[in-house]
Amino acid sequence: MSLKLMYITNNPDVALIAESAGVDRIFVDMEYIGKAGRQVGMNSVKSHHTFQDIQNIRKVLTKAELLVRCNPIHIATNDYCSSEEEINKIVECGADIIMLPYFKTVEEVKMFLGFVAGRVKTMLLLETPEAVNILDEILNLSGIDYIHIGLNDLSLGYHKKFMFELLADGTVDVLCAKIRKAGIPYGFGGIASLGEGLIPAEIILKEHYRLGSTCAILSRSFCKSNQISDLGQLKEVFNNGLKDIRHFENGCLLYSAFFKENEVLLKNAIKKVVEEL
Repeated sequence: MSLKLMYITNNPDVALIAESAGVDRIFVDMEYIGKAGRQVGMNSVKSHHTFQDIQNIRKVLTKAELLVRCNPIHIATNDYCSSEEEINKIVECGADIIMLPYFKTVEEVKMFLGFVAGRVKTMLLLETPEAVNILDEILNLSGIDYIHIGLNDLSLGYHKKFMFELLADGTVDVLCAKIRKAGIPYGFGGIASLGEGLIPAEIILKEHYRLGSTCAILSRSFCKSNQISDLGQLKEVFNNGLKDIRHFENGCLLYSAFFKENEVLLKNAIKKVVEEL
């Protein structure tokens, strides 16, 4: 089975093009509480999408699932509503899946699952060392549909120089093995267009198959949609990019024997990037 590919956008035109090209999940990103502070100086995505964005994307999708990342569990303030209110509004706006980011305790996950209350599917974004330490307890909870391993923040939490170091040091292997044993579909990180990225997307894709991953986020380097004003050009980028990835995936499915060789290539490539940093 091919990876479920996800793309972050709040632009209905871009969402339609991505869906038509074969993107499986359109990702509306509402997370902003605390994110800028912990990722200061990093060239990371900070979207701060809105409830209206969810509704706008919901109106145009016919095949792709609508995934919405909420904020970490929080109480209401003068600046924003509580987690419960936020999740209720996300459900009302038409999300198919809600992702919980940056949790550190079992209680936070329980609260999230309680607020969702089975109305839509749930995805946990495993991206803190504290969450890794309590993963066994989390996996015993019912109501978790998917888990995504967030390499960006998790690498920060472990004081790494480069997020893909977690693939080289065995951290992701251990996490995937635990989640797989629990029978929950999982994925990790993001991928660029083939031939692109500090670590070539081809190597990362093979790791997804070696580790039994089921999903990945299409990174900004896959398509800088905010820099392309011509929709025809944007459609070409998505169509060609998805076609290349799916063709490459077919090879991964047929020739899984090269995964061990790829693991060595990956570790050497990551080591080189870290040394240069």
